[in-house]
Amino acid sequence: MGSEVITVTTREQCVALDEQDELAPLRAEFLLNEGEIYLDGNSLGPVSRAVRQRVDDVLDHQWGEQLVRGWGSGWMAQPTRLGDRIAPLIGARPGEVLVADTLTFMIAKLVGGALNLRPDRHVILTDRANFHSDLYIMEAMARRAGRPITVKAIDRSNLASHLNDDVALVELTHVDFRTGEALDLNEITRVVHEAGALMLWDFAHSTGAVPLDVTSAGVDFAAGCGYKYLNGGPGAPAFVYVRREFQGVLENPLPGWLGHARPFDFEPTYEPAAGMQAWVTSSPSIIALAALDGALDVFERTTMTAIRAKSLALTDLFIELVGQRLPGHFTVVTPLEHSRRGSQVALRHEHAYGVIQALIGGGVVGDFRAPDICRFGFTPLYLRFVDVFDAVERLVAVMTSESYLDERYLVRNAVT
Repeated sequence: MGSEVITVTTREQCVALDEQDELAPLRAEFLLNEGEIYLDGNSLGPVSRAVRQRVDDVLDHQWGEQLVRGWGSGWMAQPTRLGDRIAPLIGARPGEVLVADTLTFMIAKLVGGALNLRPDRHVILTDRANFHSDLYIMEAMARRAGRPITVKAIDRSNLASHLNDDVALVELTHVDFRTGEALDLNEITRVVHEAGALMLWDFAHSTGAVPLDVTSAGVDFAAGCGYKYLNGGPGAPAFVYVRREFQGVLENPLPGWLGHARPFDFEPTYEPAAGMQAWVTSSPSIIALAALDGALDVFERTTMTAIRAKSLALTDLFIELVGQRLPGHFTVVTPLEHSRRGSQVALRHEHAYGVIQALIGGGVVGDFRAPDICRFGFTPLYLRFVDVFDAVERLVAVMTSESYLDERYLVRNAVT
C-alpha cells in the first residue's frame, strides 16, 4: 500500500481497500467489541489474544506454580529482554532500551540524570503545549536539582531562538497529544546538539504508530509508554532509551536494588549495574510485563513502514470523508502534510465534548481534549477502511440530528 492520497466516495470502495490490505489478517489477533468502531487506540489499545495467553501463563504456571522461584527462571531479565523487543520500533540498537516503571517516572529519571551532565547550564526548554505530566515532572526535578534550574515552556516553533549556552536540556513530545502534529525528530535534535544541549524525546504518541530512528537522528534519551499504540494494557510499563555512548555516564537519580551490580549481595552502598540494567529501580510488575510482552508479538508480523503507510491512508480517508460529508462543521487541526502527521486526527468544534459523547453512544469510540478537540486515533493493526467510512457516517448522523446538544451530553464525566 503506497502513501498516495486515496479518493473514496462509497463504502464498497472501502471494502475493496480492505481486501487488498496486507495488514488485514492482524485484526483477528485482537479482542474487539462487536459492532463498535474503536478510534481511541492512541489513548488505550485493546487486548490481543497473545496478551491474554501471556498473562494466563504467568497466573497459571510462572507465578501460580513456581512462586518465588520465578525470579530465577526469567523474571529478572524481563526489563532488558522487552527493551530489546521494543528497540527496533524506535530504531535503537540492542542493549539501549529497558522496560520498567511508567512514563512519568522514566522522564523524571532522564531529566535528573541529564541535568547532572550539564552542571554549568541552568535551563530546561520544553513546549508550552506539552503533555501536562511532562511539565509537572520537569518543574519538580528542577526544584530538586541542587542548584537553580529554570524550566522555560516556549512556543516550539521558536525553539532555535531560545537555544543558547544556558540550556542544559530540551524535552519535547514527538507527536502532539492534542493535534497529532509530528515534530521533525532529526532537525530538532540536530539544532539542540549544535547549541551544546541534550535532547530528550517523549514518544508516547509515536511508538508503534510512526517509524522512528533514534540512532540516525542521534537522539540522546527517550521514553515512551506501553499502553497506547503498543497495546500493553492500562498502566502498562514504559520504556526508556539511553544512547550507548551515555550508558555508564548518565546516572539514574533514583537508584534501587534491582539496578545494583550485585542486587542479591544486599550491599549498603550503591554500585550501578552495567548497561541499561542500572535504570531498573524496584521490582517490576511481572503480570504487566507479560501483557506487554504478548502485545509486542503482532509487531513482529509486519513492519513500521507498512504500519505507517496504512496509518496515512486511514487518516487521509477520514479527513477526506469529513470534508466531503460535513463541510464547514469542523476545523481539521491535524496537519495535512504526511511528514507532520502522527496517527490521529483532531477536529475542532465548539461542542466537541457533546459530539464525542454522542458518537460513543452510537458505537464509535473517540475522545475529547479540552477545550474543543474531538480526537480520533487510527491504529492500522486492527482498524479497517470500512470502519473509517462507517465512523464518518455515524458522525454525520450526530451532526445533522444535533444530538450532541442533548442534555445528557452537557455534563462532563471525570474521564473525557
